[in-house]
Amino acid sequence: MRIDFYHLQKWPLERALPQLLTKVLTARKRALVIAGSCERVDSLNSTLWNYDPNSWLPHGSVKDGFAADQLIWLTDIDENPNNAEILVLTDGSVSNRLADYERCLDIFDGNSKHALESARERWKSADRDGHERHYWMQDESGGWEKQLLD
Repeated sequence: MRIDFYHLQKWPLERALPQLLTKVLTARKRALVIAGSCERVDSLNSTLWNYDPNSWLPHGSVKDGFAADQLIWLTDIDENPNNAEILVLTDGSVSNRLADYERCLDIFDGNSKHALESARERWKSADRDGHERHYWMQDESGGWEKQLLD
């Protein structure tokens, strides 16, 4: 399984997540986004509704229901009720169900020492578990540049 680590430096999650999810939908894939709390799920839900008045990302959460119909499902539980192919981990979340997905996007705040240390541990764990790992860092404009590590 491929795990892509996205190191936020220029933008907060609320600005980066809609762009990454747009790429997921463009690839005709479903996404499951795991957040750190139900309050954070509510916040991300609002973000996805309001991030761009000229765009729309079809999504839902437990409050909306109909999980199986949602292209993007927001949750704080390690589940896959919308049969997503892409797992998006935020807020240091982890999943014991990586085998259920084609790919995982692990997005972390590089401006937080705790988040950075936690991401390094997840990177090492992914290596021990034999996952293909890729590391992306934001450039000056907020775009993503692949970094060569190991």
